[in-house]
Amino acid sequence: MPIREIESADITKTVKELCVKANKQLPPDLCSVIKCFEKSEENVGAKDILNDMLKNLDAAKELNLPICQDTGMAVVFVELGNDVHIKGDLLDDAINKGVELAYTGDYLRCSVVADPIARVNTDNNTPAVIHLKMVKGANIKITVAPKGFGSENMSKIKMFNPSASEQDIISFVEQTVKDAGGNPCPPVVVGVGIGSDFEGCAILSKKALCRSISKEHPDPYYRSLEEKMLSAINSLNIGPQGFGGKTTALAVNIEVFATHIAGLPVAVNMGCHVTRHAEKLI
Repeated sequence: MPIREIESADITKTVKELCVKANKQLPPDLCSVIKCFEKSEENVGAKDILNDMLKNLDAAKELNLPICQDTGMAVVFVELGNDVHIKGDLLDDAINKGVELAYTGDYLRCSVVADPIARVNTDNNTPAVIHLKMVKGANIKITVAPKGFGSENMSKIKMFNPSASEQDIISFVEQTVKDAGGNPCPPVVVGVGIGSDFEGCAILSKKALCRSISKEHPDPYYRSLEEKMLSAINSLNIGPQGFGGKTTALAVNIEVFATHIAGLPVAVNMGCHVTRHAEKLI
């Protein structure tokens, strides 16, 4: 197959569009699930809060405003076809230009500091966190997931022994949500990474948050495990914004990868009720 040449400017443009879209439009399937839980919620206070969340989504759409004031740190997943040649800027530079254009041009809140200790704001929300994967083909798939830190700060990772049981893993995920309480703006979407190594497991959990909640896990075992985790979490009575109710989580998504014989890493990445992501194929 001949090499396909893609201008870096097209990547910049796409990232800009996705940053804006993700911050202003919640994925339709997530909106639908919030509506379903609002109808089935028996706690009057929780039902009212879910209704307010839906009104907020409608207002953001009508006024063309972000659905949350925390427009997040830009996390970008890139699947780069092996038959693609990028002409112009380096991939990272093209992505960061797109982030800068989106956040400064559309007045999205810039929340990134250049140094974690010095704490000086970069004023353009760069650099983005970029995860690159090479795939076959002549396309580039870009997924942008703005991540607010009210939920990010509640995330955890645990290096289990290989002897850990299924219930041990469920209990860890459940306890992570319990410890978080109302801090991550529930009802949450819970991304769970199982396997890989320390850093790989964390990336799996973030990637899990980018999977459409209407898309079932392809493995029946992990599909069942997601359901068990969701049931356990929604029995905690944390509820929307932490005020009680059965709607603590909207979904649990699991991503898995091979791991070492001596370990069983499990990471939990918390997503708030506006777990945002948008993707496009170039």
